[in-house]
Amino acid sequence: MKSYDVFLPCYSVGPDCYRAVPRIARRFGTKAVVIGGKTAMAKARGALLDAVEGSGLSVTDFVWYGGNSTYENVEALTENPAVRGADIIFGVGGGRAVDTSKVVCDRLGKPLFAFPTIASNCASCTAIAVIYHQDGTLQEYYTLKTPPDHTFIHTGIIAQAPETLFWAGIGDALSKEPEVLLATRGAEMFHTLLVGAQLSRACGAPLFEYGLQALRDCRAGKVSFALEQVVLDIIVSTGLVSNLTSSSEYYYNSSLAHCFYNSVSLAGKAGAHLHGEIVSFGILCLLACDNRSEELEKYAEFNLSLGLPVCLGDLDLSAEDLPAILEKAPSVTEWKCVPYPMTRERFKNGILRADALGQKLKVQAKARLIL
Repeated sequence: MKSYDVFLPCYSVGPDCYRAVPRIARRFGTKAVVIGGKTAMAKARGALLDAVEGSGLSVTDFVWYGGNSTYENVEALTENPAVRGADIIFGVGGGRAVDTSKVVCDRLGKPLFAFPTIASNCASCTAIAVIYHQDGTLQEYYTLKTPPDHTFIHTGIIAQAPETLFWAGIGDALSKEPEVLLATRGAEMFHTLLVGAQLSRACGAPLFEYGLQALRDCRAGKVSFALEQVVLDIIVSTGLVSNLTSSSEYYYNSSLAHCFYNSVSLAGKAGAHLHGEIVSFGILCLLACDNRSEELEKYAEFNLSLGLPVCLGDLDLSAEDLPAILEKAPSVTEWKCVPYPMTRERFKNGILRADALGQKLKVQAKARLIL
């Protein structure tokens, strides 16, 4: 047996959680630079500056991350004097801003503190970064040694974020349980992977129980118990699972739902649709491919209740787009994250079965409204 390390995320949560920044960050240094999205930094700026005032910890600059998590933006940031001169980096914003910050910190050997301003994915708690080409298509996954040193989840800021991003975050988090349980089926369940797979079982229930109310509360800009439970599910629960089910040597973190998303993206068919939005339909494709009819109907009905996609048309796709999508699918990492050999025919049939069920449910829902 060889030695290995496991690093799990630490986090603070709540509308006043930035108050803990000096206490937690000061042991890493006294100068912090903020890297993030323009809107995100504007929203977090006041609370961050208030938190560090008089603490001996200072924010030296606010630097835009470049608009996408690309190696070109990483290189520009690693050469930025404000970034190079800081003791600590604060990564502020959504997944791409935080992922960019993670790679910058890995390259420069600096500690990272993550400040998600939206709840759209688990990037601020994971040791993996998604890297894109400059044209927006997926390039690769960048594996880090550790997740961010600490994550500050300001629910007050997140509750003010666009509802659409939170909605897509629910769709993305919803994939964790079915994907990990499919990817690990039949795998050798050593301790770390076993814990990750079991934790994935805790990712679905909060979304089914609190998802609709949390979405309503986000629409109203309200910090509530329901919103906090869903935010923690999206950012922390799925992040914990990601760290336990993926490394430089193995990958069980996702499966056919993300295979669908990545295939759609690589085929140039994503359009204006959000990552989690497309993934949420990918879950239905996974369940259909795996012949899990009862769960397929459960997830499809939940998607429909939140307005998440249940058929190809909801993503501005049709059967005519499938050849291009299926052409890309075998090149995607998640294509092999299943316990049986995948074929284009099986994936195609799964997509069409999910699409047919979604169309049927929409017709039934419309009929109920008429009655």
